Amino acid sequence: MIPTFYEMIATAAPPLAPNLAYIGPGAGFTFLSSFLVLFAAIGLLLISLATWPIRFVTQWVRRIRSGVSGGVSRVVVVGLDGLDPERVRRLIDEDRLPNFKALKDEGTFSELGTTLPPISPVAWSSFMTGVNPGKHNIFDFLNRDLRSYLPELSSAKVTSAGKTSLLSKIGLGGSGIRLLRKNQPFWRVLGKYGIFSTILRVPITFPPEKFFGLTLSAMCTPDLRGTQGTFTMYSSNEAECKNSTGGVWIHVTEANNRIETSLSGPPNEAGRQPSELTLPLIIQRRPKDDGVDATISGQTIHLRPGEYSEWVHLTFRCGWLKRVHGICRFRLESASPEFRLYVTPINIDPERPAMPISAPLYYSLYLGKLHSSFATLGLAEDMWALNSGAIDEQAFLDQAYDIHAERETMFFDALKRTRRGLCMCVFDGSDRIQHMFYRHNRKDHPANEGKDSDRHAHVLDDMYERMDGLVGRVRDSIDEDTVLMVLSDHGFCDFNRAMNLNYWLREKGYLVMDESATPGDYFAGVDWSRTRAYSLGLNGIYLNRVGRESKGCVPAEQAAELRTEIADALRHMMDDEKQCRAIREVYDSRQVYSGSYVDNGPDLIVGFEKGYRVSWETAVGGSEGPMFYDNTRYWSGDHCVDPHLVPGVFLSNQQFSDEKPAITDLAPTILNLFGVPVPPYMDGKALTRNGKPQLPAVETAESNVSSVEVTA
Repeated sequence: MIPTFYEMIATAAPPLAPNLAYIGPGAGFTFLSSFLVLFAAIGLLLISLATWPIRFVTQWVRRIRSGVSGGVSRVVVVGLDGLDPERVRRLIDEDRLPNFKALKDEGTFSELGTTLPPISPVAWSSFMTGVNPGKHNIFDFLNRDLRSYLPELSSAKVTSAGKTSLLSKIGLGGSGIRLLRKNQPFWRVLGKYGIFSTILRVPITFPPEKFFGLTLSAMCTPDLRGTQGTFTMYSSNEAECKNSTGGVWIHVTEANNRIETSLSGPPNEAGRQPSELTLPLIIQRRPKDDGVDATISGQTIHLRPGEYSEWVHLTFRCGWLKRVHGICRFRLESASPEFRLYVTPINIDPERPAMPISAPLYYSLYLGKLHSSFATLGLAEDMWALNSGAIDEQAFLDQAYDIHAERETMFFDALKRTRRGLCMCVFDGSDRIQHMFYRHNRKDHPANEGKDSDRHAHVLDDMYERMDGLVGRVRDSIDEDTVLMVLSDHGFCDFNRAMNLNYWLREKGYLVMDESATPGDYFAGVDWSRTRAYSLGLNGIYLNRVGRESKGCVPAEQAAELRTEIADALRHMMDDEKQCRAIREVYDSRQVYSGSYVDNGPDLIVGFEKGYRVSWETAVGGSEGPMFYDNTRYWSGDHCVDPHLVPGVFLSNQQFSDEKPAITDLAPTILNLFGVPVPPYMDGKALTRNGKPQLPAVETAESNVSSVEVTA
């Protein structure tokens, strides 16, 4: 089952907390036997093939009866996470982005209004549903447990965990994961009108939803440990293992050119020992070429310093007949004088998945067989391994582009096979690379101190050129009747100053500590009986409300006044050391959101100025000072600021006349392109193409479905 926060914290280094990637969907999930998932997937594939003629006729009849006609035959959407319009304009002017320029000249290039806050899970959820966060229920990467105040993943949650039983021992029974994003993605609406979609790696699609099409899940898909990405680092330097943060650091010793250790995998069944399933790992030095041979799970991998292995298949045994399969990559950082070996998070094996990561279930098997193994983890680029010093910038860059290449291969195959309907893929290497290399954008960035600022000085511009090349190959692969859209969910800026909102709330008396307590992560030492407000995640402040939080002390009739009081104080707050404002605006969620789920989100959303972001401590409920400090980590760029400062990008080979499109406009626009009526619950409006008016919103049995509960 997936470890709880307490288990993850207890088994990891104490400073692990700042890495949000380690927060999984909850406790109690029992992994299915990979063999049984494989068996079920093959069965579903056979049934699908046998019933294909019937389903084809059914969809054809549904499309005819729905009255959909006159729309385009195919729409292709390329998502480039985090692409910034300011840099795109500059590079177009420098003639370095010929394909973006061609789209600009023949069709549309504009800024794309992002969401509040402008972060990927929120923005992509609004993209796919066409609604604001108050209607789709995703406000951040993190939410808080209203009983314990501890952070939890915002997008997925374990339903229930049964006791260990005979069924669970052979891989049946156990609990499931429920999708917390509400409302339906627009491709589900398309499917109800008989229009097929292939959706690859769009964030917040785990667990996968069933619809008329194919999907491979992305952001928030866990690793085999049930976390959002836990690497393993083996080192002969004991001090490094004791003092390092993030991941699992293991001190190893060598005897006769041989190291014997183990690799930890998924948690064992409840009550069984050991608590984690492990595999023996034997490392044999090869003195002649400064490499090593690593033997694990019945195979030997030859490793040379500075090179990644191919994906290595791992098999963990648990229960009587249960086998859980994963994949990982090894990188030998150095063999001598110090031994350092990095192992990526153990991804779910797409060919033998321990939980559904695609819909239909067999689709990940198909992709694995067609393209060999590939990363399945939602946050596959291991930013925290670089942030914590496990790997260097070149190792991270190699990994990011390897994952990008895997996704390109899948996407171009999908383009060939999706000749009608919708085909979409999100490439998120553009976001991850900007997060980790943005310090090179300015010489005086505090993250440059003590680091090489020359070798990778051109990484960001080079990455934009690479994305332009991708778009060029897409343009070459489609016909003139295909509508192409290229978009990003938000832009980017530097992150050089961190602000601890919880420290500020303490200083102002809104967050109160027990008199004898020492502040710590996860709201350690907080006196909830006297605390009126607290901050968690990347942009939100919550009131400790009576009837909502378990120990709430703010009555409903005082909430509006308190929101106004805190917002006004933050708007006038200064970073005294830098003599400038840190916050551009503070938003009252009751005024900017609408829908059934507004009360689930933050009461206030902080829109920072460029260069500022919440501190790592704030994100997980820490309140230690100082209030402001320089950000010296490799994670030197971000977008968790006021949304007006980081709009996304929208390009198309079609001419859309709307001046300021918003990300919520794209779902109704794509529906409109196919001739499908726009559901009335959508907040966005279809863009005007070549002077053609949009279809009116029509409420039907299909379009009125506004909330989808999914259990995998």
